[in-house]
This record gives sequence, C-alpha cells and structure tokens, in this order.
Amino acid sequence: MREAMIDALERGVAVGSGGSRLLRGNHPEHEALEAEAATFFGAERALFLGGGYIANFALLTALPQRGDLLVYDALIHASCHEGMRAGRAEYLEAAHNDPQAVEDIIRDWRYKGGKGCVWIAVESLYSMDGDRAALADFLAVADRHDAFLLIDEAHATGVFGPMGRGLSAAYEGRENVICLHTCGKALGAHGALICAPSVLCEFLVNRSRPFIYATAPSPLMASAVRHALKLLQTEPERQNKLANLVEFAHRELVTRCGMEGSGSQILPVIVGGNARAMKLAAALQSHGFDIRGIRPPTVPEGTSRLRIALTLHVDELQVTDMIDCLAMHLKANPQ
Repeated sequence: MREAMIDALERGVAVGSGGSRLLRGNHPEHEALEAEAATFFGAERALFLGGGYIANFALLTALPQRGDLLVYDALIHASCHEGMRAGRAEYLEAAHNDPQAVEDIIRDWRYKGGKGCVWIAVESLYSMDGDRAALADFLAVADRHDAFLLIDEAHATGVFGPMGRGLSAAYEGRENVICLHTCGKALGAHGALICAPSVLCEFLVNRSRPFIYATAPSPLMASAVRHALKLLQTEPERQNKLANLVEFAHRELVTRCGMEGSGSQILPVIVGGNARAMKLAAALQSHGFDIRGIRPPTVPEGTSRLRIALTLHVDELQVTDMIDCLAMHLKANPQ
C-alpha cells in the first residue's frame, strides 16, 4: 500500500480534492475506483464516499421517502440510527437476525394501511457479536414484499466471500440490493463504497446531501482503495491465512476457556458487568494485548464484554498466549 501511494503521488495524484464532487472535487481516481469497484463487487454502479458512517447516513436520509417503512435489525450500527432519525420514513426495530420478525412487522404495517416502499437494513457481520446475518432469508422477505435490502458489509469486506467480496457476494447486482463496503478496515485505507443499481446511485448523486455538499474524499485515498481491491484479487493467501487463524483461535477458546466462538474474526467475551469488563481489559493490556472493554450504550445493559478482533498482525503463538492470559484472569476475576 505504501509503494502504491508513492507511485500515485509521483503520477501527480492530488492529496486533497478541493471541493465537492459536483463542483471542482471530482477526480479521475474517484471515477476509476467506482468503475473498478462495481466490477469487482458485481454491482451495476458504485459511489465512493468519505467513510462508512457518512455513507449509511447518506443512504438512509436520501432513499427511504415519507410514507415508506424502514425495518432495521436491533443491533444495527449507530450510523444507521442517525440516518433513520434524520430521514423521512417511518422506522421500526426487528429482533436481532430474525427474518420472521421483519416479515411480521411488514405485514402488520401493510394491514394498518402502510402504502409506501419497504426498506430492510441489516449488517452482514455484526461488529460487537461477530455473528452473520441470515442474508438469504432476509432477501427472500424482501422479494416477497417488493422491498429493498440494505446490507452493511463493513466487517465482512476483504475477509469473507470469493476474493474478499463479502458475505453478500452472491446477491450483489440484484435490483433490490444495496451494499455498503467500508474501506478503512480490511482494505487498510479510508472511505466507503455504496454498491447499488445505477438508478439508485444517480438518485444519491442528485439528492443525498452528504454526497452533494461534502468535500470529496481524497483522490490519493481513492487510489489506495483501488490498490487494495487489486491485492484482494492477486493475493488470496492473505484471506486464507486469516481464515486459518480464526479457526485456530476458536479451537483454542473452546479448549482453554470453555467458550464457543462467533464463527468470525470478531470474538466477543461477554462478562456482564461494566467494572469487570474494564478490569479484565486492563489486565490483558498490562500483558501487552490490545484488547478493549465495550460497555453500554454500545452494547445492551448487562452484556459488557471484551472485544477480541483477529488480524494478520498476530500469529498462532500470540493468540495462544492471549487466550491463556484471558483464561487466567477470567478465573481470577469471577465477578
């Protein structure tokens, strides 16, 4: 990535955009990234925005209209809540990862006279629990009710799916599917890509205030994301190595702590009370492990936790040492 940035600077790629995309801020690097991303993810079109938070806000304030219904998962990201509150549509919460609950809400809303379009918002992989959404089932609900499915792939892009295309790879390109791929996690850069049908992207370009009025993302960062997408395609060993490390960590967690894993690179260790979570986090940090305690309101009351995120910056020996340390401190701090 560093070499790619040096090459881009030497080619004359600007660091700053200087303005909004619709005025002077548009750059060939933005357009090249969007074209390449659409092809890579299998979407009709892609839009590059400054980050995942602002991209979710852009989607939910622009697309669902007055008279529409937005049904969202109970554990959806905070940025979606901000977008819903600032948007025009009615919004209702569904139980976590429960397609039937979503369907029941839609049916009840229609029975009570709801006439507008329905939008369903989920994450493909949840940031604090590490569990996967039942995407096929949610899409079936969307199809039955002529609804749109919005999928936040923030924690799956680069990690899951063919060439790291995410958990929604099999569904992108459908006319009722909108996917958000963030660029600041596995891709090692910054920004976010909204992948959707062309007509919806064109609507966002003309109606989404975060796209219209914000200074465009750095052209240099667009170049960085382009290179990251190439790495996903040409160096699959990175994705495979992480998958093996995740599988190893899950086995060790069961063996050494008696805990089941999440099935992903996000391993939550739910300990209950706030004080215990922070005490355990401090203990692990004192041994050199960068593990943070997570408390309400980020997670529900009574579910404070340690959030362990596995990356290729560690190896199996370090994971074993970390889990041994975790087991020791869990035993020493039972409450």
